[in-house]
Amino acid sequence: MEVSDVLVDAFGRVREVVHGVLLDADDRLLAGRPEGSGNSVAWLVWHLTRVQDDHVADAFGTEQVWVAGGWARAFGLALPEGDTGYGHGPEEVAAVVAPGALLLGYHDAVHAATVAQLQGLRPGDLDSVVDTRWDPAVTLGVRLVSVVADDLQHAGQASYVRGLLEDGYDGPE
Repeated sequence: MEVSDVLVDAFGRVREVVHGVLLDADDRLLAGRPEGSGNSVAWLVWHLTRVQDDHVADAFGTEQVWVAGGWARAFGLALPEGDTGYGHGPEEVAAVVAPGALLLGYHDAVHAATVAQLQGLRPGDLDSVVDTRWDPAVTLGVRLVSVVADDLQHAGQASYVRGLLEDGYDGPE
């Protein structure tokens, strides 16, 4: 198995969870927030996709799908264009409202861009430094594993939140 195959499989697992979370989810379910202030399914999926888009594009020196693909305009969020959701408080989380089809379209576009970058990756490529702001500097391999780990955590959270809301959901009308 090639290193690119392993990474494509890992990012494919994120995509599978995202698809399962968004399957037949209506707008009310996507916007619902545990305890009225927790992270919504929509925010969690948007955030994990934004982080993947931002970090993978940066690591490979390409444009983010968010801007280049017109997704920032399509979402029309009242947030800065470069926002990935990092450090968001309750007000910013509430600002991320989107239908499942839009979230899924953006996630699939980012997944396709990620897979395109991973194709042909060789083991030695993983040692290249992509971020010198840390000590030790971050290599491509470390960055990609970090993104997969973060994405899987947020995808699992989205799945959990969906389950909470489906089981006795009494959110806003």
